Amino acid sequence: MRAEANGFDNVLLPSGYELGIDATTFAAAVATVTERIKLLLAIRAGEVVVAQLARQIATLQDVSAGRLTINAISSDVPGESLSSASRYARTTEYFTALKTLLSGERLEMNGEFVRTSIDPPRLACSRAMRGVAVPPIYFGGLSDEAKECAAQIADVYLMWPDVTSEVSRVMEEMTRRASTQGRTMRFGWRSHVIVRETESEAREAARVLLSRLDEATGNAIRAKSLDSKSVGVARQAEIRESADADGYVERHLWAGSVAHAAARASPSWGSRSSGRKDRRARRRWGVVVHPLRLSAP
Repeated sequence: MRAEANGFDNVLLPSGYELGIDATTFAAAVATVTERIKLLLAIRAGEVVVAQLARQIATLQDVSAGRLTINAISSDVPGESLSSASRYARTTEYFTALKTLLSGERLEMNGEFVRTSIDPPRLACSRAMRGVAVPPIYFGGLSDEAKECAAQIADVYLMWPDVTSEVSRVMEEMTRRASTQGRTMRFGWRSHVIVRETESEAREAARVLLSRLDEATGNAIRAKSLDSKSVGVARQAEIRESADADGYVERHLWAGSVAHAAARASPSWGSRSSGRKDRRARRRWGVVVHPLRLSAP
C-alpha cells in the first residue's frame, strides 16, 4: 500500500522458500487492498503443475482486474539440484505451456518436463475472448541457456546494473535473439536507487549505508540463496571488484550495494544508482522494487 501511495508502478512480491510465504496467496491478498499498482508475482518453474498454475493466474488476473505480471524464476526447486541447462529447459517448457493455457488454447505438450494434453481453464478462455492479455513475463539471466530461454518466453528481459557499454551490448544481443524467434522484447533494469537533493548528499548516503554492512553475515546469506552461483551473480561480484575506492564503477553506478544486498536478502538485488533529484522521474529513497524500464512501457 505504501508503494502504491508513493507512485510506484509495479511491486515484486516475496517468493523465497525460507520466508515461508506462498506467493500466489499473498498476491491475492495484496490485490484486494490496492487499486492501481501492478503485482509482479515471482514463479519458480516446477513448483506447481502447469494446469493448476494456469487456474491460479487466471483467478488472480480476475481478482486484480488485470494488474498481474510474472517474474519467471529458473533456480532449483527447494530440495532438488538440476544442471543449469536442465533448469532453463524446464523454464522454457513451463512458461510456454502456461502462456498457451492463459491464451485460452488447448495445450498439447510432450516435453522433457511438461507432458500433458489439456483444455484451458474456462476463466482463461473467458478473458481471452474479451481480449485480456496474458500477464507479461519478466525474466533475466546472463548464461547462454538463460538468454535463449528469455528469447523464447520473456516479454521483458531483466538486467542487473552494469556499465553503460555492457548494458547496450546485452540489449542488442537480446533483441537479435528474440528476432530469430519472431518476437520483440522490452527491457528492464533491476536496481536500488539512492536520491538526495544533491549528488554529494546521495554519495554520502551510500557511504553511510555501506558502513553498516556486516560482510560475514552478508556472505553467509548470499551463499544460502538458490541462485548464488549464477552467471549474473558472478558478474555482480566482478563489478564490485572493478569499482573505485568509494565503490563506484561509473559516476552514478555504485557497486557497494552488491555487498549490502547480500547482507539483507538475495544477491540478485544488484547495484544502486545515486544522483540528484532532478535526474529521476520521482523523488525516491531506498529500494526500487520494480524493474526500471529501459524501453517502451
